[in-house]
Order: sequence, then structure tokens, then C-alpha cells
Amino acid sequence: MTMFVLYEAALGYALFKIEEFDEISANEAAVQAAVQDLAKFGKICKLHSFVPFKSAQDALDNINAVSEGVVHPSLKSFLETNLPKVASIKKAKYTLGVADHRIGQQIRDDCNIPCSHTGVVPELVRGVRTHFAKMNKSISSTSVERSQLGLGHSYSRCKVKFNVHRSDNMIIQAISLLDQLDKDINTFSMRIKEWYSYHFPELVKIVSNNYDFARCAQLIKRKSSLTDDSVEKLEAILMDSTKAQQVLDASRASMGMDISDIDLINIDSFSSRVVSLTEYRRSLHEYLVNKMKMVAPNLAALIGEQVGARLISHAGSLTNLAKYPASTVQILGAEKALFRALKTKSNTPKYGLIFHSTFIGRAGPKNKGRISRYLANKASIASRIDCFSDVPSTAFGEKLREQVEERLDFYDSGKTPRKNLDVMREVIATTDTPKRKAGGDDDMDIDDVETKKSKKASKKDKKKSKKSEKGVKETSDGTESKKSSKGDKKKSKKSKKSEK
Repeated sequence: MTMFVLYEAALGYALFKIEEFDEISANEAAVQAAVQDLAKFGKICKLHSFVPFKSAQDALDNINAVSEGVVHPSLKSFLETNLPKVASIKKAKYTLGVADHRIGQQIRDDCNIPCSHTGVVPELVRGVRTHFAKMNKSISSTSVERSQLGLGHSYSRCKVKFNVHRSDNMIIQAISLLDQLDKDINTFSMRIKEWYSYHFPELVKIVSNNYDFARCAQLIKRKSSLTDDSVEKLEAILMDSTKAQQVLDASRASMGMDISDIDLINIDSFSSRVVSLTEYRRSLHEYLVNKMKMVAPNLAALIGEQVGARLISHAGSLTNLAKYPASTVQILGAEKALFRALKTKSNTPKYGLIFHSTFIGRAGPKNKGRISRYLANKASIASRIDCFSDVPSTAFGEKLREQVEERLDFYDSGKTPRKNLDVMREVIATTDTPKRKAGGDDDMDIDDVETKKSKKASKKDKKKSKKSEKGVKETSDGTESKKSSKGDKKKSKKSKKSEK
């Protein structure tokens, strides 16, 4: 059997013919050794045909199609022109070797050409890629390198520009930076408290908030400079007149030591840095809230912006999160604990990142696992609505949140919650958005589901009624046969008596 190898170069499509393929396919080690030497590999593989791309845009279109597993019209015409025509795949006396199984399957379906991507094919493709410029005499090695560089840049630019997860990436970066800022601000605040306490140790006990402490240190500087006029400024920072008066009284009877001007300058600059970081953290949180309202409004309305952003970040994108089942969403973030439990055959974790939601903390110890399972189910629904809906809205997320609240009341008081079907009907009735994204004849809304259920129920009732009727007939036939047998027995007894 003859074999051809397809190579998608940056300059165009190339087709190579493999000599003595039956002998080569049985000895893969010899092919691997021949790939390193051009003289040996040139005897095995020879250029059959080559067609260059018309322009840089044509090359980009073809490479995009190949990467997505789609047969471009130019590739189809190239293969049909240079390969022998076959009536059916079974009757073909050759095989086309390809690097990717997806493009091979598509060529098989569209062009009716048998394809292979296993065995010695990867080694042959590797050899062609290595020696392509030398095996094709119509091009030079410099032109191959330039075309690869240009096509690589344009391909990467196109992928970045039309990335469907570009909004998700902003959320992922924002929540990662927010977590890092929380750690840094906490560390810096501990450092400023310890540093400034050498001079004014009583301030730590009065002002516990990190942001307020840094602002107070920035205002007070030297404790001896505090006067009665400074109480109003302290009150503006602390928002409490009693605390401001306590700070003034403590500064007059402080046990702290005196510090030099250069030390005070460093403390002041460091406290201003902590204040600016805290203010930037607040603005970043507002940015994250606005971004979540645009990308995943229902998920944010259900479990909050930060928890929803952490779920998206851990999943990689909103699309990946929407593909996860509710059981995976429940333990997302607790993978180490899960595998440790599976290894030691102990109890598996009940929740992961979803634990930071307020619903888990409000539930009782016995109901934490139940409410986390229920909340993960609703979070999975909300993420799918956000991912695949055309118009973003918080209507579904708010109703799902109400359902979780009702479930918490059910665990506490026993009050029965509403059914999910009724709640979804209420949302669809109140919103002007379509019930479901139109995609064909297979799409159904809730009313269609209800009609199907009612039809199934009526069919079951009919079957039950038929079975009951059959049972009644059988029992009636049985009683009649018993009565007839008893009558026959009486008649036979009378006839015997008469004969005697």
C-alpha cells in the first residue's frame, strides 16, 4: 500500500510520497534513526506536490481552519488534484498521513480519503518538518523562517483578539490581585503597628482597624504635637468622638519613647503607602463588582461577587464552570482534601470555595453538607444561564437566592419551599427575554416539558386501566368456570343415582 504525508507549512500545502511503506511501517526504530540524516530520509520520503498560499491572509485563513479541524476549500482542491480518485474508502490503495486526528477525520468525511495519524506517521511528519526547506528546491530556508515568524505573529494576534474568554480573564486577574492585596495590606499593617508602637504604643489598643491606624499615624506623627484642636481631625478619621478623645488622653500619658526625625519620615511614608494600597484595594473591588455584573450577573446575585469570581478563576473560565456538574462545583477548591480522603478511605469534603458563601455559615452543623449541595446545584444553573444567555440579567440569580433562603427556612422551621419549576415560570413571566436560546427544533420550554409529562402520565394511566380490566375479566372467567364445574359434578352424581 502506498502512503502520502500531508504537511501544512507556513508557505503552503505540501504532499510527500513514502517509498516502500510496508517495510517502513514495521520498523519504527529505523525511521526514527533516518529522520536525523537527510540522505537516508530523502530515500524514504520524496516531495510529490506543493502549492503555495496566495497571500498572508490566505495563509492565516488556512492555518485557522487546520487548527480548528476544518477542511479549507483550497486544501480540498489540492488533495483532490494530487491524489488518485477513489470510489470508496475501502477500495483505496493508498493512505494519507496527517499530524492531527481531527483534520484527518474531516478529510475522510469531506474528501472520501483514508487517513492515518498513528504508527510511523508522527515520525515521518517530524522528518518532513525538519528537512522541509532542503527537500523543496523551489524555496529557501530564509523564506521558510520568515514566513513561519510572520504567520505565527498573525495567528497569535488573531487568537488573542477574538478570544471568547477575554472578559473572564479580566475577572481572573482581578480576583487574584485582590487576594494578593489582602495579604500584603495585612502584612504591611502589622509592620506599621509594630514600628509606630515604639513611639505611641497605646494607639494600637484604641484603634484596631488597619486603615484607620495608618491614617492616624499619618496625622499624629509626633504624639507631643496633639492638641485639643486635633480632636476634630481624629474624629473625621475614626468617626467616633469618644475614641478621638481617648487618643488625645493617651498621647499625654504615653509610655512610648522619642524617635528621630528621619525615623518619623520613614514611618510617615510607609503609612501613606499602606493607605494608598487600601484605597486601591477598594477601587479594585468596585471594578470586580461591575465586571461580575456584566459577565456573570446571576452567579454574583446568588453567591456574591468574590465567591463567584473565585469559582470562575479556579475553573479557568465561565464556560468551563458552566460545563461542570453540581457535584464538581460543590468541592471546587478542595481537590487535595478529596484525593486525600479517597486515598485514606475517609470522609470526603462537603464543600470547597463555596464555603465562603454566607449561606454555609448560617446553616446548622448538621445541615452544612445539605445546604452546600443545594447551593452548588443553584450555582451550576446560574453559571449556565450567564454563559449561554444573550441578554444578561439578575432575575434568575435573585430567584435562585430566594430558593436557597427558603431551603434554609425549611431546615430550621420545616416550611416547605417552592418547586424549582414554579420559580422558573415566575421568572420567565416577569422578564421579556426569550425562554430559551433558539437553536432548532429540539429546543423546548417549560410548557413543552409539562405537556410531555402530562402525556406520559396519561399513557401510564391508560396502561394501568387496561391491566386492571384484564385482571377483572380473568377473575370473572375463573369464577364462571368454577361454577360450571360444580354444576357438572352435581349432574353426574344425580345420573349415577338414577342408574342405581
